[in-house]
Amino acid sequence: MPLPRAFFDRAVDHVARDLIGATLLVDGVGGIIVETEAYDTDDPASHSARGPTPRNAAMFGPAGHAYVYRSYGIHWCFNIVCRPGSAVLIRAIEPTHGLDTMIARRRLGDPRLLCAGPGRLCQALGVDKTLDHAPLDGPPFTLEPAPAPSSIHIGPRIGITLATDTPWRFCRTGSRFLSKPPRS
Repeated sequence: MPLPRAFFDRAVDHVARDLIGATLLVDGVGGIIVETEAYDTDDPASHSARGPTPRNAAMFGPAGHAYVYRSYGIHWCFNIVCRPGSAVLIRAIEPTHGLDTMIARRRLGDPRLLCAGPGRLCQALGVDKTLDHAPLDGPPFTLEPAPAPSSIHIGPRIGITLATDTPWRFCRTGSRFLSKPPRS
């Protein structure tokens, strides 16, 4: 059964933690979420910290929708909107569905590297700006809850320059599919 929109209408750090172990598919391609980061409206590292803009408008829309943006003008990044101004960045998944499609899109055969990082993940899953604002409870998305709680490492986020000590990075303990090893 897919995750209901109410699942996302909660504190962003709780949603980020609870997404570890969930299955994310885009048109049947994807896998198990193993790494997330939370960003809140009061967070100086969040795109929403300065209020709504055309780029971050999806962050201020309904919970359970996609927020897709381009990072450094190169890579798409996929986020799940929670409460207004907050979203969970999906940093990595363990690929389990549509491996041939992901390999073709990434031109890479190592499953460990297919979706290890937000840009790689979007390329492998075929996520781009056309999915910005899209609801996650219908096509092309499938988002199912984790079958059981995962052991999770909680630590500071990576790849940012503000609020670097905020412990809002969540990683499945022992996963070899993370974008980078966890740090304390």
